[in-house]
Amino acid sequence: MEIKHVGVVGCGQMGGGIAQVCAQSGYPVVVSEVSQELLNKGLARIEANLARNVEKQRMTAQEKEATLSRLKGTTDMKDFGSCDLVIEAAIENLDLKKSIFAELDKICPPHAILATNTSCLSIIDMAMATSRPDRVLGLHFFNPAPLMKLVEAARTIATSEETLETGRKFGESLGKKVITTPDTPGFVVNRLLVPQILNAIHMLEIGVATKEDIDAGVMNGLNHPIGPISLADLIGLDTLYYIAVAMYDKFKEPQFAPPVLLEKMVAAGWLGRKTGKGFYDYK
Repeated sequence: MEIKHVGVVGCGQMGGGIAQVCAQSGYPVVVSEVSQELLNKGLARIEANLARNVEKQRMTAQEKEATLSRLKGTTDMKDFGSCDLVIEAAIENLDLKKSIFAELDKICPPHAILATNTSCLSIIDMAMATSRPDRVLGLHFFNPAPLMKLVEAARTIATSEETLETGRKFGESLGKKVITTPDTPGFVVNRLLVPQILNAIHMLEIGVATKEDIDAGVMNGLNHPIGPISLADLIGLDTLYYIAVAMYDKFKEPQFAPPVLLEKMVAAGWLGRKTGKGFYDYK
């Protein structure tokens, strides 16, 4: 099956990035939000990202305008009716995602593939909210989606071979490296990464080292491009917390238990770069 038209549910940090990379790769894209205000904010973020690419000579002004011309914003889910693939990028709430999938199932054509960008929730639960569980899979992008090279294609027990292969080819058409993973919390990367970040936060919490020294140690000692504390702020502390809780609930392993400090920061609304304050101050 050939993907010609793409839909993205959610124009926030992840959804907007996914919509941008799809449009940059030549796909006509419909991207939705729950309100016009949030949609305008998301589209403005995409335009600012593209303008920055032009300034840094990563693309031409003509390529920027061509990308924007392929993007259509909407607050009406019915606009996904002509899509061959819809990628859901809403917040990590299973009930919300199931309701989105149920609605998409009624709107999208029978051949359409429905994908989720979740990093920790059960994809089969979302699939069973539809009449097409064989055409549902995970396509997990990494933040920022236009720059990060990896996509995890997550296959449920019901996902067909054709759906998985179409998802893989689509990811590769975006210039991504695609790896296959089962429908399990954290997939491959977060199952490795999240314990490391949580351990770094715990080290900060008990005073082993400062956040600056923890980040510098990992960047210079392990040759990582960003330290774990800074990475937590980039991911979003609420997102990190939800992933950790989901993985701990599933596996019951102490390495996935969120530190108290992380829980308190989420309660305070200090969520990282997206709110201007996390472990570091971005204001």
